[in-house]
Amino acid sequence: MRKSLIYMVAALCCLSACTGKQPSQEELGTRHGDPAEKILLAYVFRMQELPDATYLTHINYAFGHVNDSFNGVRIDNPKELHQLVSIKRTYPHVRILISIGGWGSGNFSEMCGDEALRSAFAKDCRRVVDEFKLDGIDIDWEYPGEDVAQISASENDIDNYTLLMRDIRAAIGPDKLLTHATAGSGKFYDFAALDEYLDWTNVMSYDLGNAPYHNAPLYPSELLEPESMSVSECIQAHLDKGIPPEKLVLGLPFYGRGKEGFPRGIDVTKAHLLPDYTYHWHSVSQVPYLTSDETGEIVFGFDDEKSLRIKALYALDKGLKGCMYWAYNGDNAAGDLRRTVYQTLNGTLKTPGLRQRPRSQNQ
Repeated sequence: MRKSLIYMVAALCCLSACTGKQPSQEELGTRHGDPAEKILLAYVFRMQELPDATYLTHINYAFGHVNDSFNGVRIDNPKELHQLVSIKRTYPHVRILISIGGWGSGNFSEMCGDEALRSAFAKDCRRVVDEFKLDGIDIDWEYPGEDVAQISASENDIDNYTLLMRDIRAAIGPDKLLTHATAGSGKFYDFAALDEYLDWTNVMSYDLGNAPYHNAPLYPSELLEPESMSVSECIQAHLDKGIPPEKLVLGLPFYGRGKEGFPRGIDVTKAHLLPDYTYHWHSVSQVPYLTSDETGEIVFGFDDEKSLRIKALYALDKGLKGCMYWAYNGDNAAGDLRRTVYQTLNGTLKTPGLRQRPRSQNQ
């Protein structure tokens, strides 16, 4: 991102809020195969109500899992997935995938390491796509070759992961989407070998630090957790591995990470209004954070409309395919976060649309 543009946006971001009006046809575009449209993908997890897909192009249902026989897909709530797919009657533009995996979801290594099991699993992916009328498969194995999530791992996982993607692609065919979610470092994958099978890569450029450090700083600063990476460094790590920018999707957190004792389940669009805490904007990392009025310590690092707009502009400047976010229920009822990101990506946000923030202090 040209620095002048970022700082111009940051300076403007204290103006009035976006209206809640429905988007125009110009804003929506064709929404289905339009090469000019930047995507906005939401992970939908523990669905409490049907999502509003007005400002979404794709939804990843989280999660399916590798079954305990290592030869198929386990879906714990098939009724819920059917309900999610039913939103296409209202939003025919949206494409819906099932994401298989998630933190602590295992059985990948055993499945991938056996040719017969891997083939059976890939064929079952096709069954799931057909049965639920899905648009594709997303794999979220965290992470091939590592047991950090307390799941089994093998030194052959990275090579077998490529074989898995090959087999799933063969099973679901060229007309369905095949994507995956990757660690910010990008170190668990053979991207050159994967390229021919994948439509794009969802970079999990969040969970990069806990308070008193930033959760997802766009650029490194003194509040980057030691030995961690910033969002821009995560994207650069993927670009350095030869992935074309148009096959990268920038991950955004619609949540924050607080110190022990900080209130849980905070609506980040209202974090600046919390009593007993003061909102700050970090001018280097381009993200907000809260400090405790009692102790002065940093207790919550998060993203809001201002930082998400700047990250969307960064994605545009880098020529990325778009953005994805975890997770849908982190947005407010009005959809302020997803609307801000979608409109920024697609050039329809004419005003900054970001709230006044009382008691702010800039750093």
